[in-house]
Amino acid sequence: MRLGIDIGGTKIAAGLVTPEGTVRRRAYAPTPAAQGPPAVVRTVVRLARELGLDGVTCAGVGTAGVVDPAGRRIAGATDAIRDWTGTPLAQLLEDELDLPVLVRNDVQAFLAGELAGSPWRTALGVTVGTGIGGALALDGRVVTGVRGTAGHVGHVPVAEAAGLACTCGAAGHVEAVASGPAMTAAFAALGGGAELDLRSVLERARDGDADAAGVLARGGHALGEALAGVVNVWDPDVVILGGGVLAAGELYLAPLRAALAAGVLPVLAGVPVLPARLGDDAVLVGAAGAAGQVGG
Repeated sequence: MRLGIDIGGTKIAAGLVTPEGTVRRRAYAPTPAAQGPPAVVRTVVRLARELGLDGVTCAGVGTAGVVDPAGRRIAGATDAIRDWTGTPLAQLLEDELDLPVLVRNDVQAFLAGELAGSPWRTALGVTVGTGIGGALALDGRVVTGVRGTAGHVGHVPVAEAAGLACTCGAAGHVEAVASGPAMTAAFAALGGGAELDLRSVLERARDGDADAAGVLARGGHALGEALAGVVNVWDPDVVILGGGVLAAGELYLAPLRAALAAGVLPVLAGVPVLPARLGDDAVLVGAAGAAGQVGG
């Protein structure tokens, strides 16, 4: 048995995962993001011990942020978790759990989980929520890149985001127009209400609010445009989408698919765009599977 851990900006999940990729038990807790790395590590350790570690041979972590290719430390991160950059996460957890630990970016773990047991070998994985994350797989293996940033499609420049600040500190990246907070802010700027969240924007759009629907369509189109460039470069079997923004359904996905189709080479027109099949378990399964590199 392996331990899979998913560290997000708002929630931490842990699960006991078989080598075949079945999640047997799960535990959850809010992420103490404002308290920084020691509190996050304590929460992970508590959840792991609640699940029970008898028979567990290794632990895999999927986390927000850029992870060094060796799977040991957080090489870069936004302020979603305070002081997360530089955290030697694998070592800290090994000291507490007495298990070998491998850390991966959460979207890289997501894609690894989605590919497990699937027919797909070369893929682009994208999650759209508070931010936009991406990952690339080649011949069945997720590629980290030299510095751990391979697949970060949220930071592809697009015309719709021109002049808009991105969470990374640059401007003009697709995350600044197509993520959940970006679309919520865009609707508020149109007079939609400063206290709304994305769920409220979706409800307004479904009720016929043209501004709300337009914000979702603009975000979906921008992401489709960005993905077209990546598909042209990567030539994947499939594009796999996950994340909370997909609750918008065709209000977001139809413009995304249209922009993707318009931007790819003719030979790539048939690349399917599919929803994630594992839901919240994808990161747990992928992180636990990757941990097999350092444990049984």
